Amino acid sequence: MSRQIVVGLADELASGQRKLAFVDGRSIVLFNIGGAIHAIDNSCPHNGASLASGQLEGCVLRCPAHGLRFDLRTGCMPGTGGLSLTTFPVRTVDGQLVVSLDEPDATTNQEKEGCKV
Repeated sequence: MSRQIVVGLADELASGQRKLAFVDGRSIVLFNIGGAIHAIDNSCPHNGASLASGQLEGCVLRCPAHGLRFDLRTGCMPGTGGLSLTTFPVRTVDGQLVVSLDEPDATTNQEKEGCKV
């Protein structure tokens, strides 16, 4: 069963902004892209670099360490197979951002719907 963790208030994360949250030793980055909130593990699957300061181009985040690109909606690398991010379900409940931690959406691109393999 997944744990529902409150990581902040929905109104403190405006469109285009990101927020770093630490929960039980895990670092998670939340992004507001056009009103849709996305949550990912703050670790690039390539070499573990922090993704929190990566360049955001629409829904695609570029890893600041080596330039790998990931679609935050799916966690997949656009147009290719390859590596994928760990993503977490996030929702707004009574004005609070709630992340489901114990059951990530997927951990590999083969398990993710929409990733080309």
